[in-house]
Amino acid sequence: MKNQAKLQKEAMQVLKETSRTFYIPIKLLKPTLKFTVGSAYLCMRAIDEIEDHEQLDNETKQYLLRSTSELLLGPTFDRDAYQLLISQYEPLLPEVTKRLGDWIDFCPEGIVEKVKASTSEMAGGMAKWTERNWHVKSKADLDDYTYYVAGLVGVMLSDIWQWYDGTSTDRDLAIGYGRGLQAVNILRNQDEDKERGVKFVPDGWTRNDLFAYAEGNLRLADQYIADIHTRNILLFCKIPLALAHKTLKAMESGREKMSRQEVEETVDGIIND
Repeated sequence: MKNQAKLQKEAMQVLKETSRTFYIPIKLLKPTLKFTVGSAYLCMRAIDEIEDHEQLDNETKQYLLRSTSELLLGPTFDRDAYQLLISQYEPLLPEVTKRLGDWIDFCPEGIVEKVKASTSEMAGGMAKWTERNWHVKSKADLDDYTYYVAGLVGVMLSDIWQWYDGTSTDRDLAIGYGRGLQAVNILRNQDEDKERGVKFVPDGWTRNDLFAYAEGNLRLADQYIADIHTRNILLFCKIPLALAHKTLKAMESGREKMSRQEVEETVDGIIND
């Protein structure tokens, strides 16, 4: 096993390179939470990079995702089996995916099984939607897809808060927190997704319906953070949520996204509140 301090430093660097939304709030967490949430995020990002990979065909993605899901359910993560699994595709895969075993290694013992279980469930759900070629036909489909790719993040975070200091949050609201952030991303990427041949908008829905879906889930997210009283955790949760709310308003007014200055002012306002 690698030196923990060295691994933690490398993990934060990989996190900075892979996440625009979560790097800042994770960096602001106190050490135990920072490295726990960082580890959990990187585990899920490792899986996400397989699902989103532009050079892997859908059958390969399903195979990698389902096999990784099974490995994550083992009593210990079999690093050798994982390396063998990805060896044929390793030149194509990003560092965050190739180093999944490292991210598991520096997750604290008391919470690592929860992180592995959530990441396993995410991988299985992503494999299912890869098989369906990401064609969402109904609201139930949209709820299912957004649960696996984002709602599970909310659930996992709630598990971490509970483990850290007993902070108790509502599971359904946690799912809404993740779904709300993901729905904003779907709105932002609608044209790009259409070009890729994937469809996350239910049949018969207008863009206004998708806005309403995002707004409804962001209201659940607002309720979710109302149960959180640990300032450090609350700070972490507030930043992505505030950016999602303001991005939604920007798009409703016809803009593609917030300006860099707006993002910086939003983050600074929450940190200094």
